[in-house]
Amino acid sequence: MEIQLFFIFKCIFEKISRPMSRMRIFFLLMLFLNCFVNSANAQSEVISDAKINKLVQQAWDDFKDANFEKSLITSRVALNYATASKNNYLIAKSYKIIAGNYNELSEFDKAIFFYNKSLNYANKTNNDSIKYSLHNNLGNIFCFEKKQFDKGIDYYKKSIAYSLKINDMSQVYFTNVNIAWAYFDIGKFKEGYPYLKFVGNNIEKYGDESTEIVVNMLNGMYSSYFSNNDTANAYFLSAIAAGQNSDEKSDLSYAHLEYSKFLTKTKKFKEAYDNLTTYNQITEELYNQEKLKKASIAGFNLELDEYKRQIDKIESEKISQSQSLKKSRIIVILFVLVSLILLVLIITLIKNIRFKKKHNLELLQAKEVAEEASLLKTQFISTISHELRTPLYGVVGITNMLLEEHKELAQSQHLSSLKFSARYLLSLVNDILQINKIEENKVILENLTFNISDEITMIKNSLSFLSQKNNNKIKVYIDPCIPEYLIGDKLRLAQILMNLVSNALKFTKDGEVEIIVNLNKVEEKFYFLEFHIKDNGVGIAVVDQNKIFEKFVQVGRKEEDYQGTGLGLSIVKRLLGLFGSKINLESNIGEGTSFSFVIPFEYDPQKTKKIINEIEVDLTSSEVYKILIVEDNLINQLVTKKIIEKNNYACKVVDDGFGALDIIEKEDFDLILMDINMPLMNGFETTKRIRLKGITTPIVALTAFDKDEITDEAISSGINDIIVKPFEPIKLFKIISYLIKETKNVG
Repeated sequence: MEIQLFFIFKCIFEKISRPMSRMRIFFLLMLFLNCFVNSANAQSEVISDAKINKLVQQAWDDFKDANFEKSLITSRVALNYATASKNNYLIAKSYKIIAGNYNELSEFDKAIFFYNKSLNYANKTNNDSIKYSLHNNLGNIFCFEKKQFDKGIDYYKKSIAYSLKINDMSQVYFTNVNIAWAYFDIGKFKEGYPYLKFVGNNIEKYGDESTEIVVNMLNGMYSSYFSNNDTANAYFLSAIAAGQNSDEKSDLSYAHLEYSKFLTKTKKFKEAYDNLTTYNQITEELYNQEKLKKASIAGFNLELDEYKRQIDKIESEKISQSQSLKKSRIIVILFVLVSLILLVLIITLIKNIRFKKKHNLELLQAKEVAEEASLLKTQFISTISHELRTPLYGVVGITNMLLEEHKELAQSQHLSSLKFSARYLLSLVNDILQINKIEENKVILENLTFNISDEITMIKNSLSFLSQKNNNKIKVYIDPCIPEYLIGDKLRLAQILMNLVSNALKFTKDGEVEIIVNLNKVEEKFYFLEFHIKDNGVGIAVVDQNKIFEKFVQVGRKEEDYQGTGLGLSIVKRLLGLFGSKINLESNIGEGTSFSFVIPFEYDPQKTKKIINEIEVDLTSSEVYKILIVEDNLINQLVTKKIIEKNNYACKVVDDGFGALDIIEKEDFDLILMDINMPLMNGFETTKRIRLKGITTPIVALTAFDKDEITDEAISSGINDIIVKPFEPIKLFKIISYLIKETKNVG
């Protein structure tokens, strides 16, 4: 810091070493003190960026008017405020104007210094326009003033790169003017001509008053070099005429200077002298001594500010180093303490290792027991679900048969209750399986095309029995801005909505349940749908709201027992997690409950059309297909046979795998429906033996096992597809029709 202070005072005394009055000395010292006070005040006071930008613009206007003193004073104030505000862009602009002033004052080293300061801050912003301008100005200094031509051209090329980055061809045009001028200035007219040619070809597009003078002057210089004197003379006169109608007096002075050189070359000495005199007059007007003197004082103040910033930085670094030293001492002390603690810990660790070796065997055994328990849990759930689904298939199937064959029973409450109870029990089995699959990360979302209105209507109709039971109404609102067809996992969405709506219906009596779907936002191809399930039922107490999403938890159960296992909301929460969404709950006792969540679905008409074409199957075929059913359960045989024959298909039934192997030796079938869990020989083994005989008849596994559990084994045994009981008949017939047609086409 002492060196920096010495340097500052050295600068002051150099300024006052010339003869001057004591009052002048006193004035400079006061100026010095004022500089530091003003700088400190500016640093401490923060004003808005808009006001700083206004100061910057004022400084720029003064610079263009050649009022260098005022420009330096204003830009100094703007710089101090911008530094306090930590606005890198405004700091860069302030430094750029300061550098420009020094350039005009012919203090080129200082100009380069401040241009580099500006570039340093500009590089911290995303503004490529100021980076272009800075590189262009540095190119001017190095080419025309420092005579470091290669370095200057390098700056110009970087300037053009920034212009192209922001697609500003007017800036590319302007820099090409400067490059041509730089080449001509050192007598390389052939090398500079391509740039001048580019300028000439684009003058109507990108030219303006500021470049018209220079472009005409450059054409004059080029023509003069090749001794095209008449052409050169015309260009120079055009440049001077354009300059007289322009505010760019500096460019006009250069036009007179170059014209003077041309006239000297052509031995028109009087005219050459007149133009040189005009050049000197314009230059004197722009850079008179009084202006330069005042600007020098303003620049001196600005330099003091810069030194002050450097001193502050050094002081800050000194404080930081002092603090680091203190921290280092603390670290050393802490290191010693930590070393002692580590020594104690190492001794303790050695004792613990010896102790843990004795218990590791027990931990390994416990781990094996836990893994075995997890496997047993999965096997138990799989077995239970299979054993429940098999009879449920019979119950649901026979109920549907009764309703179809005896239309008079359609209004029977007993039959409706039987069907509902069977579906409820099936839903319970599915819920237990769903929870287990989610916990084991076995659920993968599918991409299916669907109509949101159709899906919600189906859910509403399927829950009509439950709504009638409690005398509730279901109201539906779907935002008309939502596209007709979306792509996503409609089955998981239906499961979420079924659980939430059925839950609302259970806990509401003589009320309303609303299903509301709004378009939340659109991001590219994804439409974010916001779902609200509202009811005016019993509500949920605040203390219970965090519990209801846990497994097997039910709140508010009294003597009036609501049906359910407590799995529904737990499944909803986990399924929404797969969609990357969360569920929100608002509820008060006696006022009802509202659940809401947001799920993104894809909207892609082309993709939707492709998916629909892939799944559409023509079921109107007049052909009579012959189907073999391999099933050991008599009730399931009856149900499956009735479903098949109802669609006008011929059907044969065998009790086990051996029966299947015998009958296919004698008869041909279009498709085989194969049960998996059969005595003597299961469906997988039966399929393998059929394939070994060279029979390619499509085989569909008709099973109560969960599809994910048997997919790998089914594929390896030669099974073409899997359908889980109970199933929708339309789904079965789509699969049958598709597989039969595919086999015939291949054949």
